[in-house]
Amino acid sequence: MASLASNSSLSLLSRSILPSSYSSCRCTSSCSSSKMTTTTRGALYLPQVPSVRSTKKQLVHEPDRRNGRTADPVQRLLHLSDGTEVAVDESRETMVASVSAAEQKMYLILEAVMDRVEMHRNIGEQRDNWNTLLLNSINMMTLTATALAGLAAGGEAPVAVKVSSTILFTASTGMLLVMNKIQPSQLAEEQRNAVRLFKQIESEIRSVIAMRALTEADVEKMTERVLALDRAYPLPLLGAMLEKFPKSFEPATWWPRTSVGKASASARKTRASREATKKNGWNEELEVEMRAIVDVLRKKDEEDYLRLGGIALKANKFLAVSGPVLTGIAAVASIFAAASPGGAAAMSMGAVTAGSLAAAVNTLEHGGQVGMVVEMYRNCAGIFRLVEESIETMLEETDVEKRENGEIFERKVALKLGRSLSQLRDLARKSLYSDIRGIEMDEFASKLF
Repeated sequence: MASLASNSSLSLLSRSILPSSYSSCRCTSSCSSSKMTTTTRGALYLPQVPSVRSTKKQLVHEPDRRNGRTADPVQRLLHLSDGTEVAVDESRETMVASVSAAEQKMYLILEAVMDRVEMHRNIGEQRDNWNTLLLNSINMMTLTATALAGLAAGGEAPVAVKVSSTILFTASTGMLLVMNKIQPSQLAEEQRNAVRLFKQIESEIRSVIAMRALTEADVEKMTERVLALDRAYPLPLLGAMLEKFPKSFEPATWWPRTSVGKASASARKTRASREATKKNGWNEELEVEMRAIVDVLRKKDEEDYLRLGGIALKANKFLAVSGPVLTGIAAVASIFAAASPGGAAAMSMGAVTAGSLAAAVNTLEHGGQVGMVVEMYRNCAGIFRLVEESIETMLEETDVEKRENGEIFERKVALKLGRSLSQLRDLARKSLYSDIRGIEMDEFASKLF
């Protein structure tokens, strides 16, 4: 009996381990005792391992549709633990690096853009700190020198007090000249604008990679945009800093100039009238609407921001000159107050007055961040100029099929101006009506600025 039980146990153990194809070879003598067999099964039960073949097929037969492509299947042998081999299909992109050259270049541009975002953000914070620290330091020096000049008005003040007042006024004058030259608040606003525009490029690159296959033209376009933005908002101060006090106020330009095949107005009108139905979302009505929007942007929004920017620039120039002049006058007055005891009271009064005015002017200019206001107007005017040029470039393209889809482009313009499609069309109709009646348009195109 012991021998029979041992044989039965070995038979059941081999049956639970061997594949099902070997189940027909079990020994008949092992089935003589059903009770013993049931007991042995319960003691030697092993859970079944999931099928490797079906799981692998479920994973590898999922097609790769990234960028709208389906990868070519490739046969590969899968070696199982029992020594058998199974042929499976795998995507070629999972075995080799199949990213196209254009995609690799676009990813390099994306990395560069992300790096620039961090650089401009860090430098923007640094230059904003410059504005705060320099403003507080210069005002403290100026007010301290003013107080010392007031103490020297009695004529019996120690010479050290008068000399200290002169030194502080002189140092304040030199620091104000440097601060007014670089305009830290304007520098910080430039970097904030650069961060926003580089993040916009980053978002567009990610969208293009996800939506469609890339071409070398896409790579060149993004490269030109990055380089144009680098020129518009440079990082260094020495040799590359933007002129803070130009002769005339001009909008910011951070996009590359494009050239397309131009056509005369009559030729465009003839072509549009010949196309009775929509082609790529464009028709004569939409082209007339876009030209009306450009007219409103140029005559109302851009002109108004250029006017306001010019006023802010003139005010900033006046304040930038007034501050150092007043501290310089205070320094000279404090020198004469120390040199001539007879006129010390009058000279000290002049130093106190000029120093107080200098502190007020400095606070108004840099505490009020007039330079930042100038840059804000410059950037807003640049946004309007960009919308105008994008519409004109689109309309100047003679081949309608090469244009962006008209319906999508119309919605894009409406969103940039903070309007719905119906509001944008109403604005175009008002502009056309104003031109026909010869009256001035009383509405701005943008509702954002």
